[in-house]
Amino acid sequence: MAKGPVPPPGDDLFGALVGQRLAEGGPLASRMRPRDRGELVGQSPLLGPDGFLGRAIAEDRVPSLVLYGPPGSGKTTIARIIATSTQANFVELSATQATVADVRAALAQARDRLAGGGRTVLFIDEIHRFNKSQQDALLPAVENGVVTLIGATTENPYYEVNSALISRMRVMVLDRLADGDLGTLVDRALADPRGLGGRVGLGDDARRAVIARAGGDARSALNLLEAAALATADGATIDVAAVEGAAGGRAIPYDRAGDAHYDTISAFIKSMRGSDPDAAVYYLAVMIAGGEDPKFIARRIVIAASEDVGNADPQALVVAAAAARAVEFVGLPECRMNLAQAAIYIALAPKSDASYRAIDAALAHIERSGPDRPPVALRDASRPNARHFGHGDGYRNPHRSADGVLDETLLPDRVAGTRFFTPGPRGVEADRAARLAALRIPDEGAPTPF
Repeated sequence: MAKGPVPPPGDDLFGALVGQRLAEGGPLASRMRPRDRGELVGQSPLLGPDGFLGRAIAEDRVPSLVLYGPPGSGKTTIARIIATSTQANFVELSATQATVADVRAALAQARDRLAGGGRTVLFIDEIHRFNKSQQDALLPAVENGVVTLIGATTENPYYEVNSALISRMRVMVLDRLADGDLGTLVDRALADPRGLGGRVGLGDDARRAVIARAGGDARSALNLLEAAALATADGATIDVAAVEGAAGGRAIPYDRAGDAHYDTISAFIKSMRGSDPDAAVYYLAVMIAGGEDPKFIARRIVIAASEDVGNADPQALVVAAAAARAVEFVGLPECRMNLAQAAIYIALAPKSDASYRAIDAALAHIERSGPDRPPVALRDASRPNARHFGHGDGYRNPHRSADGVLDETLLPDRVAGTRFFTPGPRGVEADRAARLAALRIPDEGAPTPF
């Protein structure tokens, strides 16, 4: 059985030589790609001695799986480490180049190999780029064990990979590399003959700058280190200015249609709800820097004003609505200040979800029991012949009572006594709880929906 990386179908000796030359003279990130398990850095929960994938690689029993993680987290590296560790034949395809015919050819070779007792590991980089037909072509071979499929993707596989295919694979989630792991890779690249081989040094401040700007992306860290080294004379030490000059503008890893969008807006909402203005402003800044639509952010702030603050501070909705209007009227970059003001106000406001719970409880009641018509006294009496049907009969105008309050329930008879709204214990809402208790008709035993 073949062991180690095998060129994709159709590659010849010339292609293998090109790959060797790229490994020797390509970008620093390619030259420093780990060659075996001992050189792997990071992802210890998966790859450590007790990690599922680490044990599977060591025992050569890697199942079909999806390696899902951000750029530079080690997906392709792990796949190639599996290639050097398995007794199976390793075949690599790129979803950006392979056609359905290429997939079927690889699967046909795998069937022939299986007939002779050999196994095949098929690695597909950027598997989310495969269309439905290409993914469907893989399904029977994965289900029948003709191949062990390993897919790598930066996109959520539960959205981007066919559900039938994903149900037959294990999803391995990779995280961005920790600063310590990036530091290990940077130090290795400085000293290793495959890398910079001690040609330049790296100051402590510059090292921290490289790691910070990489944002957990190993490829980004090594590319930045290489660019800064090219701007530094042999024997000299890379300084912060060289790193900043090589970095240029910082590309923010934010996808308005992907996980970054959903995860960041979720953190933003929960930070306002959790009364943490620093976190709220931070996630707001991430979204703005990443190109998020400010109208989308404004809508979420308006929702939070009622969902999480409500009548504990009624002014919150006024502030949020004003910020949303400012986004329309002013636009970026200035409206960032309006959004920040509103987000901070919501974060610092007393919290109550009583209005949110009240409307949901009323909707749930109607879903269970159906809607009841209003009492006759409350029905519209302005239309022609409405009085003929008794509409408005018995209606009492509260303005005509001594204290402006009616001593009767206005709910339909079948719903009378049900409590949908329970005031929260904070802010203005708490101050009004006593008034509500005085206004309400004594409970006659009707169920409360909470």
